Amino acid sequence: MMPRLHRSPLQRTFIPSGIGQPGRTPVRTRISALAAFFAFLIVSVSAFAHQSKPAGVVATAELKTIVPAGFFYRGQSATVQARNSAAIRTHDQKYIIAALVDTSGYATDVKQKYQGLFITEVKLKIEGSELAPGQYGLGFVGDKFVVTDVGANNILSVSAKHDAELKRAVPLKIVKQGEEYRLYAGKNYVTLVVE
Repeated sequence: MMPRLHRSPLQRTFIPSGIGQPGRTPVRTRISALAAFFAFLIVSVSAFAHQSKPAGVVATAELKTIVPAGFFYRGQSATVQARNSAAIRTHDQKYIIAALVDTSGYATDVKQKYQGLFITEVKLKIEGSELAPGQYGLGFVGDKFVVTDVGANNILSVSAKHDAELKRAVPLKIVKQGEEYRLYAGKNYVTLVVE
């Protein structure tokens, strides 16, 4: 039989594995360090993903993520022409979206004033007239720019301007001019001011 060793209370103290052994780190310390690293990584990625995007006219590549594919107006849905769409992003990361729609199937009187959608998440002024946030129809009718509710009722009608100097007219675009924006349909435009 082996003689029994007597140990003092200090000698019986538990020492976690790895402590006192050169070049080895305790398992708990390694796990804690990894957990802290992954928590930092997740917070960093999340913060990067939520960084605000620049205010101004939205790039064409980004439009597909914010412009709807269809728009309900006057009792039916119309297909949105993504190629003829434009948007503004505000400093508060809110949007103003304009796009032409396919109006086939609508009555002639509706087609005359409804050429596209106009969605705004902020209050704005169009040629000095105030427009509340909402979803609307838009149309350039003669020398007027008309905004209607989704029931085809007139909400706003202002005089449109004509830009004879414009080199390349397209069906719809938005251009920044100083602190204002111009919403163009061909060479006709209205001025938008974000409030």
